[in-house]
Amino acid sequence: MNTAKHGDTVLITYTVRTDDGNVVGSTQAEGPQTLKIGADQIFPQIEAALTGMEVGGETSVKIDAENAFGPHREEMVVEIPRANLPAEPEPQPGMSLAAQQQDGQTVNLVITQVGPQSVTADGNHPLAGQDLTFDLTLAEIKEAA
Repeated sequence: MNTAKHGDTVLITYTVRTDDGNVVGSTQAEGPQTLKIGADQIFPQIEAALTGMEVGGETSVKIDAENAFGPHREEMVVEIPRANLPAEPEPQPGMSLAAQQQDGQTVNLVITQVGPQSVTADGNHPLAGQDLTFDLTLAEIKEAA
């Protein structure tokens, strides 16, 4: 039977959970996802787990926070005076903002708290600081040419 190898395009299904069992991602709604092994389209630990797997194979891969979305960095949590925000829409927790850093790069922030004079916003990835477990199933292998 064929096994997945470097250069193959594969279809996979997966569910991603945090350590507390919370599902934070899944292919359930969209169906199997396509990726090319060795093209750095997903975490290297996932590519390694898929390599050598047969169609229908299942595995779980745990990726620690450091190798997933990194640690939660407090310096990415900022307080923004409300005067620096547009008047509309009214800021709410969970709302996204885009801000330009001093180096000119844009960073996406999520408002976590709203106060009378300022808002607190977090520039960390929502899964920063979280260990993740991927439950994988290899649905199809399209061999490299």
